[in-house]
Amino acid sequence: MNNQLSFDWPTGVALGPDDFFVSEANAQAFAMLEAPDSWPERKLVIAGPTGCGKSHLARIFHNQQGGVIIDAGTLPADYQTDAQTVIVEDMETLPKAAEEAMFHLHNHLRNTGGTLLMTAQTPPSRWSITLPDLASRMQATTLTQISNPDDALLQALIMKLFADRQIAPKPNLVAYLASRIERSFAAAADIVARLDATALASGDKINRKLAKRLLDNPG
Repeated sequence: MNNQLSFDWPTGVALGPDDFFVSEANAQAFAMLEAPDSWPERKLVIAGPTGCGKSHLARIFHNQQGGVIIDAGTLPADYQTDAQTVIVEDMETLPKAAEEAMFHLHNHLRNTGGTLLMTAQTPPSRWSITLPDLASRMQATTLTQISNPDDALLQALIMKLFADRQIAPKPNLVAYLASRIERSFAAAADIVARLDATALASGDKINRKLAKRLLDNPG
């Protein structure tokens, strides 16, 4: 993996490794994915807010390691797999009916030397898992968290959001937005989406003037 940009927003997002920007906010998670042999029991949870790049990192890891990617929210109650690398996304959405299947999947991978990567918005201690044996095993999993973006990542994220919409903003607009919005992945996605929608509806150019108008009138 090279210097790249973290982001998992749904508007035509590029998910290749060259699109992931490493900064202080996500450097630990990025580094840990390069060394799965160092994970205790070869299992890891990446936690962070919506849009922080969890899914992007999971797909980069999948491209490198193979295996399967599963959405926890749709995990069947009878799920089984022979894959030795399993990625389970959005673990906080795991249905109660699938908790036993997740428990057996965890134990199968541990017993066979497989690798388990999980993503979530919150740490395992906050997941509403009712099966005690599964809850204890999840809470014992190594955790790495992605924090809200620093200045470098926020500007890179805004540029990436525009690029995903095939918009080429001037650098001064990116710096202006980064200085005015809340330092979060959601805020960056919101202002770029609003700028794009407003420009399409009104014919206005996407520039600092339009950005100021939207930021001054958030409703």
